[in-house]
Amino acid sequence: MAVETHATTEAAGHAAASGGLPQFDFQWWPGQIVWVLLVFIVLFIYMRAFAVPKLGGAIEARDAKIEGDLADARKLKDQADATAQEAAAERAQGRAAAQKLANDARAAARGEIDKALAAEEARLAETAAKADAAINTARDQAMTNVATIAQETAAAIVAKLTGKAASAAELTAVRARG
Repeated sequence: MAVETHATTEAAGHAAASGGLPQFDFQWWPGQIVWVLLVFIVLFIYMRAFAVPKLGGAIEARDAKIEGDLADARKLKDQADATAQEAAAERAQGRAAAQKLANDARAAARGEIDKALAAEEARLAETAAKADAAINTARDQAMTNVATIAQETAAAIVAKLTGKAASAAELTAVRARG
């Protein structure tokens, strides 16, 4: 037994002394290559059957979602543009209606002002006519009084200058000339 133990220990010491790592020992390479190929094939089959289709499906789904979102965004932009155009048209119609309403109100106010002005002018003309009539009446009355005053003054002057009073016929003759 001691011989066996010694042989095993010697073989292990010989392997360690021959190069260190068993991966670099050429006697183990065929087994390592078989295992590497086996792991590569299993990993390749797994990737081909499960992982790559899931990744491809995820990428395709993501692309489809992006395209759908872009289509939705274009549709919403078109709707927003249409709504903006409708709002602009409504705003223009509202502005035109407001302008027409303002013009109508201005014309109605101007008509009322013209009517009130005409009524005021008619009232002033009537007042002026009444005032003219009153002035004419007062003037005629004053002129009548002036003639009487002039006749009385003439009689007083004649009486003072001649010392005798003028007759009514003489005063009437002077008044008629005058």
